[in-house]
Amino acid sequence: MTISDNTVAIIGAGTIGSEIAVNLAAGSQDFLLAGRDQEAARKLAADLDGHAEAVSVDEAVDRAGVLVVAVWLDDFKQFIAQYGARLAGKVIIDPSNPVGPDGAGGYRKVIGEQESSGQILAGLLPPGARLVKAFGTLSAPTLAAAARREPDHAVLFYAADDDAAGDLVAGLISTAGFDPVRVGGLDQSIRIEMYGDLHEYGALGRAVTKSEALAAI
Repeated sequence: MTISDNTVAIIGAGTIGSEIAVNLAAGSQDFLLAGRDQEAARKLAADLDGHAEAVSVDEAVDRAGVLVVAVWLDDFKQFIAQYGARLAGKVIIDPSNPVGPDGAGGYRKVIGEQESSGQILAGLLPPGARLVKAFGTLSAPTLAAAARREPDHAVLFYAADDDAAGDLVAGLISTAGFDPVRVGGLDQSIRIEMYGDLHEYGALGRAVTKSEALAAI
């Protein structure tokens, strides 16, 4: 299974979804772009040199075999509840971080300290859907600034239980201008979520190169 065999869709044209879209378009990846705010999706697609086609979320789910669901955790849960069996057979890419405003200008984790949003979401998907945790280990500003960094590309970590799905997502990460580094299965997702030891807002504190990433794992 390769990227060219599957239609890619980004669902969510907010801060993270927009940066993923910009980086994939810069790598000449064509994709569908959908979101709750369809006008925002249309405006973003218009700026991506013909690589993005703005569609409804329903159409994205129907047409795409690879879905990057770039929304908050609760919205992701609602997305799975709404589309259910229609997600079977698809690769679902999860960049979510289980955080919310803490009331003091920062963020706090909204699930248990030892819980992972990646594992929670994978458990909600129908049989045959394969979740890959990816594209959420760097903040939106760093996704913008570090893509295609030279001489050494910055790393985006990912976690996958399914090898073929993981390889496909690794290809998308490369297309977006980063080096993909797999941390293991979804049981390692917590490490690459916000406050995890391999997240920018965790022990690493910054984007790292591949040699630094492998040393950290």
